[in-house]
Amino acid sequence: MSAPLLSIQDLRVAFRMGEGRRAEAVRGVSFDVPAERIVALVGESGSGKSVTAMSVLNLLPDNAEREGRILWHGAGGERDLLRCSLPDLQALRGREIACVFQDPMGSLNPVFTVGRQLVEPLVRHLGMGRREALERAEGLLDEVGIPEPKRRLGSYPHEMSGGQQQRVMIAMALACGPRLLIADEPTTALDVTIQRQILELLRRLQAEHRMSVLFISHDLGLVGELADEVVVMRHGQVRERGTVERIFESPEDAYTKALLACRPALGDVPARLAVIDDHIARQRGEVVASAAPARAKDPEAPVVLEVRSLAKSFVLRTGVFGRREFKAVQDVSFRLRRGHTLGVVGESGSGKTTMGLTLLRLHEPTAGEVVFDGRNLLALTDRERQVMRRRIQIVFQNPYASLNPRFTVGQTLVEPMAIHGIGRDTAEREGRARRLLEKVGLDGRAFGKYPHEFSGGQRQRIAIARCLTLEPEVLVLDEAVSALDVSVQAQVLNLLKDLQDELGLAYVFISHDLAVVRFVSDEVLVMKDGRVVEQAPAATLLAAPREEYTRRLLDAVPRGWVRGRGAAAPDARA
Repeated sequence: MSAPLLSIQDLRVAFRMGEGRRAEAVRGVSFDVPAERIVALVGESGSGKSVTAMSVLNLLPDNAEREGRILWHGAGGERDLLRCSLPDLQALRGREIACVFQDPMGSLNPVFTVGRQLVEPLVRHLGMGRREALERAEGLLDEVGIPEPKRRLGSYPHEMSGGQQQRVMIAMALACGPRLLIADEPTTALDVTIQRQILELLRRLQAEHRMSVLFISHDLGLVGELADEVVVMRHGQVRERGTVERIFESPEDAYTKALLACRPALGDVPARLAVIDDHIARQRGEVVASAAPARAKDPEAPVVLEVRSLAKSFVLRTGVFGRREFKAVQDVSFRLRRGHTLGVVGESGSGKTTMGLTLLRLHEPTAGEVVFDGRNLLALTDRERQVMRRRIQIVFQNPYASLNPRFTVGQTLVEPMAIHGIGRDTAEREGRARRLLEKVGLDGRAFGKYPHEFSGGQRQRIAIARCLTLEPEVLVLDEAVSALDVSVQAQVLNLLKDLQDELGLAYVFISHDLAVVRFVSDEVLVMKDGRVVEQAPAATLLAAPREEYTRRLLDAVPRGWVRGRGAAAPDARA
């Protein structure tokens, strides 16, 4: 039996925190990556999966301490990468082992053209001349499905879509013909159709180049469509590993079973999603308090928000004097009832986020009406809009960017109440803020802490609590759970349902994830190119969509491992 391409043995990683403190991130992890196989490393945020993968090429901060062995069977024979010198590691990076990261805009240099960034590793590692390297770069862009590859060599990263940027990152990773590709959450920020294309592209390129892939993800449904073998991690340790078939058909560890259970499905919708800890407790035979069933929705509930023929255009400059109109939202109409949720879905660029921002006049509309409490929000004066704005709030996608890092959580919650005159004095506002923190599942100790002391899921809970300080009637949730791993996502979705039942809130829930939309929504609105292409009750639309575009969105939703899946994926250039 041949040796694996990469063998991680009893890896331990800790970070020096100052004052003699150390934080253990990885504790005795061992697994192999065989040649020409895709191995997925799966777990929640904080499980240690990314730290494990980045230890291979020592792409960790200076305060990291690594122990164990990482054996690489490359061109120079067996080497322990933990004991390689920096020049030796630099020779391996990009040449034999390449990486693709989650955020392409954070990895691509914004001031260099795509062509220049593709040419650099070819010149440095393979010694190509500039003309030869440019020809190879054009071929790489064509191989990963970038249209007009020769013209795109002169493009800057910001001139490309998120999916195209990720394809460029994959092209750069493949430039020198590596034997191992480390892909760290490469599709998390992409909508379902682009995610599907990237997965198919990775599968095809892996087979064509006969390379190994270490694929890192928090989503077992996604992993089931790509991987050959799966390693499940939690709290810095391996909980389970095996073939993808075995993991999906007969998982042994309670945590693996819980991960599989807490992903929303397109089929039957439960009253609540499974949460990791509760699921594990039930498997141990422990008694877990059952949540009250969700309240039945009143089909005749009063309409709180009515949108009529909403439109938003942007004027773009072309050349020195030229201008053209870009219609981002066109003729959108819907009605939202108290206690109900309208799901808004579509690909990136479909106009769904622009529509949500225009509802709140964070973008000034071009045409249409947004009627709330009998008044057109788009025709209000600035003073009238300030009063009305407290009743319609928004929760943004990125919990790390939506909170002021210099404010404590208490200040974050008290400030909007002070601005809008809610509460008689500071003491009353602080008491209200503490009660809201409890309502979203955080204890009183959170009041005096800063945002950086919380996880992504906890920050999103704080952002929701901040909205609730103003006693809103409508919440616009713009991709509010897309940045969260599946277990934290389940907690936040359950919280949103509980708050809706208790407070009668109405939601406009914007997302590219149809499984999540199916769980929370009463009605779904599908957008493409700024227009509504289909609108119907959630169960009806997702069970029998009328439009080909909606069917394509549904087909792109990851469904996990399927018996009989072929090794080769379809051509992802289409």
